[in-house]
Amino acid sequence: MRRVLHISDLHFGRTREDLLEPLIEAINRLAPDVVAFSGDLTQRARESQFEQAAAFIAHLEMPVLAVPGNHDTPIDNPWLRFVKPFARYRRLIDEDLEPEFLDDELALVGVNTVNRFAWQSGKISRRTIRRVCDAFEGQIDGRTHLAMMHHPLEHDPGTEKRLMRGARAAVACLGRCGADVVLSGHLHNAAVAPLTAAPGVLLVQAGTGLSSRLREETNNFNLLHIEPGAIKVERYGAENQPRFKIIQTARFAKAKGVWREV
Repeated sequence: MRRVLHISDLHFGRTREDLLEPLIEAINRLAPDVVAFSGDLTQRARESQFEQAAAFIAHLEMPVLAVPGNHDTPIDNPWLRFVKPFARYRRLIDEDLEPEFLDDELALVGVNTVNRFAWQSGKISRRTIRRVCDAFEGQIDGRTHLAMMHHPLEHDPGTEKRLMRGARAAVACLGRCGADVVLSGHLHNAAVAPLTAAPGVLLVQAGTGLSSRLREETNNFNLLHIEPGAIKVERYGAENQPRFKIIQTARFAKAKGVWREV
C-alpha cells in the first residue's frame, strides 16, 4: 500500500497563520510516502511568498512533489508573466515544473496546466497528454497511475470558473491509456468521484490547505490510501479549532475498468 497526501492552494501571502504549524504537524505525523502539491503555493507569485512556501516545504519530512498553479505566475507584472512566467517558481521551489515520483507500486506524474496568456483558466496540450500516457504505458503491471495538475479536468454544474482548454481531449486519452487517478485543485472545493466521461479515472479534488479565501468549506487536504484496484480517500479539515482531523472518508474499488464507491 502507498499513502499519498494531496494538498492544494496554500496561497502564501493570504493564509490563515493559525493553521500553519498545525498543518505541518499533521502532515509529518501522518508520514505519507509522498506529499503532492497541486499548485497555487502563492497568492501573487512574489519572491517573499515563494520563500514562505519553500520554508513550509523544508519542514516536511517526506518526499514532496509540486506543480505550479495560475497564482504562481505574476499577475501584477505582465511582462514577467508572459516572458518568464516561472522564473521565481523555478528558482525558489523547483526547476522541474512537471516532476515525477516512481516506485514499484506508484507512478505519480506532474502536469503543468498554467496558461500564461489566460491567467485564470488553464490548458493541457496533446503533447502533454502523450507524455503522461507514455509514462503510464511503460510501467509494470500492478502500479497505480496518478496524474497531478492544478486545473480540474471536469467541473460540477454551476461552477463559475471556465474549464481549462484541452480538458475533454485529456479525459478521453487518459481514460484509454491506463490513468487511475487525477489530483487537482484550483476551485477551493474538495470532491472525489469518477470522471463522468471516463469512469476508470478517479478525480480527487482538494480544497485549500491554508488560504483564508474559503468557498463554503473548511481548509482541508486529502490522504489517499492506495492499493491495486482500491483507494480510500480521507479528507482532513480544520473546523472549529486550529487542528486537522478526518471529516470525511470515501472508498472506491475498480472492477472491469470502472471506479465505484463501496
